[in-house]
Amino acid sequence: MSELENWHDYEIASRREIIALLRQIGEKNQLIRMLVRGETDVCVTSILEVDPDTDSFILDRSVNRDQNERIIKAGRVNCETSLDKIRILFVADNLRETAYDGGNALRADIPPTLIRLQRREFYRMATPVTNPVRAMIPMPPELGGGTQAFPLADISCGGIALLDNKLQLNNTVGQTFTNCRIDLPEIGPITTSLQVRNSLDLTLLNNKTNRRLGCQFVDMGRASMAAVQRYITRLERERNARLAGLG
Repeated sequence: MSELENWHDYEIASRREIIALLRQIGEKNQLIRMLVRGETDVCVTSILEVDPDTDSFILDRSVNRDQNERIIKAGRVNCETSLDKIRILFVADNLRETAYDGGNALRADIPPTLIRLQRREFYRMATPVTNPVRAMIPMPPELGGGTQAFPLADISCGGIALLDNKLQLNNTVGQTFTNCRIDLPEIGPITTSLQVRNSLDLTLLNNKTNRRLGCQFVDMGRASMAAVQRYITRLERERNARLAGLG
């Protein structure tokens, strides 16, 4: 996991959330790459059961007997998988053989932390429509100066999509808006530059035009990036709660 720069910005330490993620990985039968000796010795496995009462979870054992012995001897291995196109990394520690469903399997301790990497090209979260998040963008003197508020359509770790209904912003690809402020609900404000990466004009049913600008974060500080990550996690939790009928 040392390959990850600033990986702690993506670290999850909530036991409840870790258990929920492990269960989802198991329920969706996501394959897990277990690195026994790095990339030279890899076992493909899956989660069979998560047991919070014993603070452990059960993994399918390797079909290769020798590899299975190496896994138990190692006692601790790195695992990586994905869930909804999000890469998840964790350590399976205190590995031991266990009985499961009439056969044998591997039992490991529930990890105290795991890492969830949300890649911009994979993962975008739609922002609320009823109470939209807004980006405050400084306007050039020829457009009256001051700042204007533009609602967000979605947000990711790499950027945002803005709605420019009045076509006020320069939509040239590469155009950069500096010193922009975004107030993330319950997280706080962040400041960043935004660079236009794409522009899409949509004609609505009432023949009005709605412009959607895809913007990339530029020169964003580490604290602001961590704040964006926390906000995306919060949106995801709210969405999952709604889907589960709890929202």
